[in-house]
Amino acid sequence: MKQQLINVADQGLDVIIDLRYSTSNNFTNQKIYSDSTCLLHFEALEHLSIACELARKLGYKIKIFDAFRPVSAQKKLWNFLPNSEFISPPRRGSPHSRGVAIDLTLTTDNVELDMGTDFDEFSKLSYHGSRDISDLAYKNRLILLGIMISAGWDFFRNEWWHFQLFNSKSYPIIY
Repeated sequence: MKQQLINVADQGLDVIIDLRYSTSNNFTNQKIYSDSTCLLHFEALEHLSIACELARKLGYKIKIFDAFRPVSAQKKLWNFLPNSEFISPPRRGSPHSRGVAIDLTLTTDNVELDMGTDFDEFSKLSYHGSRDISDLAYKNRLILLGIMISAGWDFFRNEWWHFQLFNSKSYPIIY
C-alpha cells in the first residue's frame, strides 16, 4: 500500500516542510518518527498542489507540520495524550495513517502567520470557530480555511491546522 504514498519534497511544490514529529519540537517533546520524509496519498497530493497555487496567488506559502503518519506513531501520540477530541484512537484509524490528511499553516517570507495558537495546542483555542483569539489570528485562519476548502479539502473543527480529504475513512490504513 505504501506505493500510493508520494514524497512531497520530490514534487517541486513551493512548500516548507517541517515535520514536527520527526523532531522533539512537538507536544510530546520527543522524536516520534524515525524518518523525516513527508508523504501523502497521490490524491491528497493533487489537492495540496492546488492549495499551494491558491496560497501563492494570495502571497502566501504553505508550511507542512505533518502528513502521512504511521500507525506506530499514532499509537505513540495516543499513549501520550489519549484525548479523542484531538487525537484519533489507533483502533479507529487516523486520516493521517491513510495518507489523506495534512497539518499545515501559512507563511509570508518564511514567517508563520499568527493563527492564535501554535500547532498542536490541544484546547478550545484551536477550534476553527474560536472567538477567543485576536482578530488578526481569526482572519488568518479564515484565509487558510478558504484556501484549503477551495482546493478540495475538508477540515476538522477542533484543529485549525488539520485538513483531510472528504470521505477520508474510505481510504485504507497504510501500514
